[in-house]
Amino acid sequence: MIREEDLREAIAECEGARSPTASTCVKLAAYYAILNQKFGSHEETSSSPSPQYSFAAEPDIIFGDSEFSQVVEEKGISKCFPVIDEMMGALEMLIPKLYNATMRKLEDL
Repeated sequence: MIREEDLREAIAECEGARSPTASTCVKLAAYYAILNQKFGSHEETSSSPSPQYSFAAEPDIIFGDSEFSQVVEEKGISKCFPVIDEMMGALEMLIPKLYNATMRKLEDL
């Protein structure tokens, strides 16, 4: 059973990392997603506001014919990325082998 206290400690540890890596950021996203899902809002967990990210322009992408590709093409990658990022955080916790295989494919691009 995941306790709120454990999640908050893990979040504090990730936020305090001296040289955060992509893995640290993914873990932090997953911890926040779980915290929000199980225990409600996380607004009070951080003393400093989280940075807000945006994409200046949509990249030139050739989309496929899958349902996923069509939705991303319709909505735009900047709107879809937060959902994909949250899903990857959950995937890392639930199915680590699939997460690692996906990350290797992305790193090899």
